[in-house]
Amino acid sequence: MHSQNQSLLAALYACVNSCEHCATACLSEQDVKMMARCIQLDRDCADICALTARFVARGSEHAQHLLRECADICKACGDECEKHAAHMQHCRECAEACRRCEQACRQGLSVTA
Repeated sequence: MHSQNQSLLAALYACVNSCEHCATACLSEQDVKMMARCIQLDRDCADICALTARFVARGSEHAQHLLRECADICKACGDECEKHAAHMQHCRECAEACRRCEQACRQGLSVTA
């Protein structure tokens, strides 16, 4: 089971890193207020991905619940980041990481079931 989860864990941790970077970069944007929703979702996404990774790594029976929620939050964060992707590389990279993580979480639901 552990080796099956390696790609899922890699996607989760990559998303944590991208979301944290995006939130920090958004705080440096000229119109931070315009980026508030993006920053909020970046933070939520990073937190749920980190928590989900820990539950998956330990083989928790509750990982299924978190994988569903994580996929939903990754989708929301990816959607928001895509709104800014044309002008902000950090948002573009974050959106891509969120999409990969969302897909990995949805695939992980069938593996950990």
